[in-house]
Amino acid sequence: MNARGLEEARHVFLRGCGLPSAWTVQPQWRILDTGFGPGLNFLAAWQAWKQDPQRPRLLHYVAIEASPATAEDLLRSVANYPELVPLAQALAAQWAGLLPGVHRLVLEEGHVLLTLHVRDVRHVLRQEPFTVDSVFLGEQPWDLHTLKALGRHCRRGTGIAATSLADEMRRDLAQCGFSLQQAEGVFSPAWEPKARRIESVVAPSHCAVIGSGLAGASVAASLARRGWQVTVLDAADTPAAAASGLPAGLLAPHHSPDDNQLSRLSRCGVRMTLQQAEALLHEGDWQLSGAMERRDGVDLWHGQAAWIKPATLVKAWLAQSGIEWRGTTHVARLARLEEGWQLRDAQDREVTRAQLVVVAAAHASSVLLGGGTALSPVRGQVSWAFHDATLALPAHPLKGNGHFIPVVPLQGRTAWLTGSTYDRDDTGLEARAADHSANLERLRALAPEVALQLAPQFESGAVQAWTGVRCTTTDRRPLLAEVARGLWVSTGMGSRGLTFAPLCAELLAARLHGEPLPLESRLAQALDARKRIS
Repeated sequence: MNARGLEEARHVFLRGCGLPSAWTVQPQWRILDTGFGPGLNFLAAWQAWKQDPQRPRLLHYVAIEASPATAEDLLRSVANYPELVPLAQALAAQWAGLLPGVHRLVLEEGHVLLTLHVRDVRHVLRQEPFTVDSVFLGEQPWDLHTLKALGRHCRRGTGIAATSLADEMRRDLAQCGFSLQQAEGVFSPAWEPKARRIESVVAPSHCAVIGSGLAGASVAASLARRGWQVTVLDAADTPAAAASGLPAGLLAPHHSPDDNQLSRLSRCGVRMTLQQAEALLHEGDWQLSGAMERRDGVDLWHGQAAWIKPATLVKAWLAQSGIEWRGTTHVARLARLEEGWQLRDAQDREVTRAQLVVVAAAHASSVLLGGGTALSPVRGQVSWAFHDATLALPAHPLKGNGHFIPVVPLQGRTAWLTGSTYDRDDTGLEARAADHSANLERLRALAPEVALQLAPQFESGAVQAWTGVRCTTTDRRPLLAEVARGLWVSTGMGSRGLTFAPLCAELLAARLHGEPLPLESRLAQALDARKRIS
């Protein structure tokens, strides 16, 4: 098809919904595509967004597809559209692991968000809580009840377009409140529609984030991408000074035979963190290495696994436009103002004021929030050492009861890391010989052949220690909640900060701005900590 044919194809969807003029100077625009197929509608919308100087800051594209195409199908679909090929290639690079559920794909440095629901369209429209500004009606066996559910995702004025509509379909859409001309129109019911409840929708202004580890830095980055001016405050003199200063951490999804809640949450989180690492980090800061899980005598390969230096990711987030980092700044208490919050230090001096405050200060968060958060410190010690010429280590990391990362660039040399210990209610940061022994024993159970090679380094004292105090909750789920108007908490991620921090940050931002959620609503509810804070 030539360029004119592509323009005609765009007319059905984009111009049928009044785009791009309808989204001019809007902070965000939300599109629903009820039949994603090979993605041509999405690619056309993405290209129109790129070419529009008055485009919205964020383009949200919610797509439903029960049986996703392959990455090869995406690339084949643009064979006749050379201008779409680079976009299709960027999309195909993230097009993996699309199991049933919700998958958030991040493009254009987080300004184009594709939320793919791998489910039946009826299930999504009846279960998921999002509101959209434009709808492309895919070819589905629609019924009146499903179209009514579609209407509940629309605001008054939401544009709708389809390739064609049968007379019965047009009558059903009109009954559901859509005013149509041919195969396009708007949602304009004669009655006042019952809008879905959207909490805490605010316009971007100034936000203060307390804590600059993985949790705080990821929140700052998510809000800055949405136009917030963010001040990040930390008592330490450098970002990632506490548990996020781990030399390198292993990021891998949790596996369970029944695909339980933690497994599904971890898949969402791992995908999001890998996207951030790919966009922001350089060689030597991370590697998509894969990982072999060894548990109960069974080996399981995780292709979507990586080692990452958390501190470099924290610093990359904090370097984004709109973020100011202030170290050696201790926040002792919060005071509510008529509009926003005042942050004060231990001498009761004002540190700053902000409309929005996010507390991400690990177990110190409880004090700032007045108690009731049931956070516990957990000490961990990692053992590491530089390679020597005699070592023949695995080509990829291992995980199970503990983990082993065979190759990490550190201090201009190559190192291996293993651990970690997990000691509740222990805040000691001194290196302990007993913990080195415990890490070696754990490694013997995970990989006896590796432990045999490394034992001489342990015995000779060549092994070094990194210690940190993580923050966890009684149920080992992160704490994410709005605890008072304009006051949020995001903490308690334990040893899964790399997995959960960006996911919690995007969920917080979505709730603030009435955006489509980055994961299934039932999983989002599992992370909503309001009921777990007294």
